[in-house]
Amino acid sequence: MSEIKKTAIIGMGALGLLYGNKIKEEKGNDAVSFIVDEDRYLRYKDRHFSICNENKSFNIELADNAKPADLVIVAVKYNALESALNTMRNVVDDHTIIMSVMNGITSEQIIGARYGQSNIIYTVAQGMDAMRDGDSLTYTKMGELRIGVKKGEDDTCLKKVIEFFDEIKMPYTVDDDIIYRMWGKFMLNVGINQTCMIYETTYSGANSEGEARDTLIGAMKEVISIANAEGVALSDTDIDYYLNITDSLDPNGYPSMRQDAIAKRKTEVDMFAGTVIEIAAKHGIDVPVNNRIYERVKEIEKDFV
Repeated sequence: MSEIKKTAIIGMGALGLLYGNKIKEEKGNDAVSFIVDEDRYLRYKDRHFSICNENKSFNIELADNAKPADLVIVAVKYNALESALNTMRNVVDDHTIIMSVMNGITSEQIIGARYGQSNIIYTVAQGMDAMRDGDSLTYTKMGELRIGVKKGEDDTCLKKVIEFFDEIKMPYTVDDDIIYRMWGKFMLNVGINQTCMIYETTYSGANSEGEARDTLIGAMKEVISIANAEGVALSDTDIDYYLNITDSLDPNGYPSMRQDAIAKRKTEVDMFAGTVIEIAAKHGIDVPVNNRIYERVKEIEKDFV
């Protein structure tokens, strides 16, 4: 039986609810809690959610009263990571394993700077089409978690997560080169998230011939350039691999950045185009597509509350 008995989730967006619901279904209500600040506790403590049209409720714990967990899943947006680090302060101790299912390639380093790198499992969430609208979560594909540790690092915590995932029937794959995988997913997100937002389109719309697809491919190619400069061997073959994943999703669905724009929430453009621009500048690489996207998103965000 797995050593992981209690999971704490930080973030109640689409992925937080997706994984929280999976753990609850397999291990029971006491096996998982959402850890929140006081404002969110007052809003969510008695709230029910619709998960694919099924009524669900979850354990909501006030951060100040929380106790250490065996596993912490960080599932917040990039803009909320700093506050999340404070929210999770009481659920992390020396034995706690931490996984981030956030987009991008930097969250593990940011979390590790606060809580240490030794118990962090590098994680990529891919292949899901989960969408949260208010208190409702819908999805047709749960996707999978790609998990791993850097080459040569201790895999004790990874083995514990594997045992737990087998126990709860979580779809996952252990990736021997998890850093390469993270860069690949980052490349996809830089392309599909930003394209769907600025062109106000869906997965199928972004991948149909035209200006949107040209932007999608151009943004991804720029990630390949900076990845190669950083020693990560992405190639055009990876573009085909990840676009095939988007082709398998609900064609009328759209990723989180488009969802944020519809809700007039600040987006993760700084984590996507912003990171590309920053790394490109370090290597003297020109990234005109991501520069254009960044400027366009910032212009759109001026109208957000």
